[in-house]
Amino acid sequence: MSKGTVVVGMSGGVDSSVAAYLLKEEGYNVIGVTMQIWQADDAEETARDNGCCGITAVDDARRVAERIGIPYYVMNFREEFQQNVIDYFTREYLAGRTPNPCIACNRYVKWESLLQKSMALGADYIATGHYAQVVKLPNGRYSLHMSKTQAKDQTYALYNLTQEQLKHTLMPVGAYEKPEVREIAERIGLPVSHKPDSQEICFINDNDYAGFIEKEVERENERTADAGSKLVVPGPGNFVTADGKILGQHKGITHYTIGQRRGLGLPMGHHVFVTEIRPETNEVVIGENTDVFTTSLLCNALNFMSVEDLPIGEKARVMGKIRYKHGGEMCTLTRVDEDTIRADFDTPVRAVTPGQAVVFYDGDVVYGGGTIMGPVK
Repeated sequence: MSKGTVVVGMSGGVDSSVAAYLLKEEGYNVIGVTMQIWQADDAEETARDNGCCGITAVDDARRVAERIGIPYYVMNFREEFQQNVIDYFTREYLAGRTPNPCIACNRYVKWESLLQKSMALGADYIATGHYAQVVKLPNGRYSLHMSKTQAKDQTYALYNLTQEQLKHTLMPVGAYEKPEVREIAERIGLPVSHKPDSQEICFINDNDYAGFIEKEVERENERTADAGSKLVVPGPGNFVTADGKILGQHKGITHYTIGQRRGLGLPMGHHVFVTEIRPETNEVVIGENTDVFTTSLLCNALNFMSVEDLPIGEKARVMGKIRYKHGGEMCTLTRVDEDTIRADFDTPVRAVTPGQAVVFYDGDVVYGGGTIMGPVK
């Protein structure tokens, strides 16, 4: 007897491929789907786009589906991806913030859109190859736990899933170590068993964020030419010290992020770092490495997981991660108002970056998280 129908988001990689196999073995009616979300500008870029949304992903996922014997489809999510990931990515950089497009893609495309479409077609669940574990608590809530292989844990990028989304989500590889997943893939003869993990942002092949933003602004202005208002890429401005002393000229704020050292081109005689970006004056503030550390931050756009809420004025002791590869530091949370939490860290943390996510953990369980507004000065 089937445990229900599950749509597996298949990226063409080993993790989602093994996820589909494991769920079929567990007795689910499995349907494989690759989300077509991005099209490169030209044939040359497309040919070398081997990320989770490239043409090779479709070919690899289709071969895996044939191997394990499940139906497979390609679904068009280009509009959702453009609006919720590309447009967001572009506007955040123009505003002097550093976005996390993978978190936006997970929330709006891989869960909100895919889950809605899948359930409309009669599915009970969606599944992915993420390294995380969904657990139903005795009180009926669903919690997100770190994966067995914490070196590969991806809960940071999943902190803003809702209770309803978690209720209909399966993540089978979260209970395995990465080498175990590859061993399963090799044992059952999957053609992607030795495929390397995807790296960097899937829609920027050459790591040229500023160049991508310039092209995207041109496209956006062409698409909205009748609207009257246009996006503008900030041009060169001043590198300054915290007290306003001009040190030189920068190339435009979209070229920089907090904590950056390389590519500044300042003849200071020693290492200096970006400590602040001021879009309102088109200035990039430069300081010493010690200036990049802080003990407190504010965050908004909150989402709670293991608890329903943190009431205004109350506190909580948790571990906070300010970026994907950050090991985490213990901190005290204080609910400032309806929209804002303050996190005070026991140990100074480096490069608190507006626009990035801060995710809080109670042990290996995701407590909640939000978007970093900035350090407390």
